Amino acid sequence: MQRRSHHERGLTLSELARRHDCQLRGEPDARIYRASTLAGADAGSVAFFLNQAYLNDLRSTGAGAVILSEPHAAECPVATLITPDPYRVFAGVADELHELLPPAAGIDADATVSADASVDGTCEVAAGARVAAGATLARGVYIGPNATVGPRAQIGADSRILPNSAVCEGVTIGKRCLVHPGAVLGSDGFGNAPDAGGRWRKIPQLGAVRIGDDVEIGANTTIDRGALEDTVIGDGVRLDNLIQIGHNVVIGEHTAMAAGCLIAGSAKIGRRCRIAGNVGVAGHIDICDDVVLLARTVVTRPIRKPGAYAGSMTPMEEVSSWRRNAARFKHLDALYKRVLRLERSA
Repeated sequence: MQRRSHHERGLTLSELARRHDCQLRGEPDARIYRASTLAGADAGSVAFFLNQAYLNDLRSTGAGAVILSEPHAAECPVATLITPDPYRVFAGVADELHELLPPAAGIDADATVSADASVDGTCEVAAGARVAAGATLARGVYIGPNATVGPRAQIGADSRILPNSAVCEGVTIGKRCLVHPGAVLGSDGFGNAPDAGGRWRKIPQLGAVRIGDDVEIGANTTIDRGALEDTVIGDGVRLDNLIQIGHNVVIGEHTAMAAGCLIAGSAKIGRRCRIAGNVGVAGHIDICDDVVLLARTVVTRPIRKPGAYAGSMTPMEEVSSWRRNAARFKHLDALYKRVLRLERSA
């Protein structure tokens, strides 16, 4: 699993300020050992403040230090690490204080590893896991309990496949990836052709799935293999839980997608996009780089201009227009009746 340590020695506030380019106000030699919330922190903890809803927690916190921006520093009763981007800095500090422990090298007696698989000696293969013939596990890979690695699958260095996940035949995963429990990578895409009698004939799914470096895939997310070419997930992509990625989809580098999204086959999503929960993207749709899609938006036409878009009950449009129309929506019945009266009196 994702085993993380607490920092035994701790890091001084001056070390944290230097490493994360913060302005320190407080005792430079004070030590921090762990990350916490504002309300739950003690003198050995660091917390962060970003949302005005937690202003009372900030004013009463017992943290050793708080990461925040300059406008809120005066509200804080303890040491501060001041930065324009508290959330990003907190992520780095928390990761540094709670280091990911390396795998415990070895193959459990209850794991099944083919003699024809290539498994680096630094890998950990947990109880119940299966690694098929021709599969390759690079340095420092972790395969969790009851996870499956299919024939000729390749998993890059320091990647982690958590319990009950399936990495199917021929799937390639890059370095430092994290696959959460229950994810299925490389199952058949939904390819079927009707015959003259209306019966379905399965179309062989002959492609694979290619996943770049530093990708995180959430629990119970599924990524279908391509029909002829591969389904491709770019470097640094973040996929939340319960997402369905159809066959031959291409997702560009550093795009993030929240839970419950449905991406139909052959859609192409650009780089650095941010896609909120329950978004649907129709098949064969292209979305350019740097697009933001608000929750439950349904994309049925290409997006060629960067920006924020919304639309669920109504067709998708730019957010500024959608918000104006959404505000008017509750007056729709009254407007309809008014127009009807005007037409009758004309």
